[in-house]
Amino acid sequence: MSGHSKFANIKHKKEKNDAAKGKIFTKIGRELAVAVKEGGGPDPANNSRLRDVIAKAKANNMPNDNIDRSIKKAAGEGSADNYEHITYEGYGPNGTAIIVKALTDNKNRTASNVRNAFTKGSGNVGTPGCVSFMFDEKGQIIIAKEDCDMDSDELMMLALDAGAEDFVEEEDSYEVLTVPEDFSEVRLKLEEAGILMANAEVTMIPQTWVELTDEQDLKNIQKTLDLLEEDDDVQEVYHNWDE
Repeated sequence: MSGHSKFANIKHKKEKNDAAKGKIFTKIGRELAVAVKEGGGPDPANNSRLRDVIAKAKANNMPNDNIDRSIKKAAGEGSADNYEHITYEGYGPNGTAIIVKALTDNKNRTASNVRNAFTKGSGNVGTPGCVSFMFDEKGQIIIAKEDCDMDSDELMMLALDAGAEDFVEEEDSYEVLTVPEDFSEVRLKLEEAGILMANAEVTMIPQTWVELTDEQDLKNIQKTLDLLEEDDDVQEVYHNWDE
């Protein structure tokens, strides 16, 4: 497992997101729209998927007005946006594995942009399944110690009783892991207990990490990740580079 603090990585990611709020809100807006259509309507009380995306939106400081507007637009009869889920897998420098999850209304545009991002970083897009076997799909909840008054043993019991699979204490945070199917329920139970979460999502966790030391390799992977992050169609990027 990477020795880096997951909480520090989240803070770094959020700082980057704060610098490009419009872009992250656009991406979450798409997720809200898809959650309304695929999860069972605009009422979060009856749509656990929508509840999870709303929690993600709030964690990224998305204003309630924006959240409500996205939900209403998706629920409206005139909503013409039809987004498709597409996953790309490929290789960065030195065999690093990269998974890209996109929501798009134009598959050709997205495929071209993703391929371009890999190529510019001297990597390549592979076939479906070529790297996903190196990752485990898990629900992951990160709780900052500075935000949590609860004793670690008490928090662990709360998480495990809620259905969590694993609980890990780190220097500055706690990590709660679930199987993807139990994520919504565990997140909701922690929320109901008043636990503040720094991050909560279903994610892909690498089984092993790849260290890069060559300066050109480092520039190349950063180039690929930056280009993917700038693309509105790209929702999530997972990789096993030990940053």
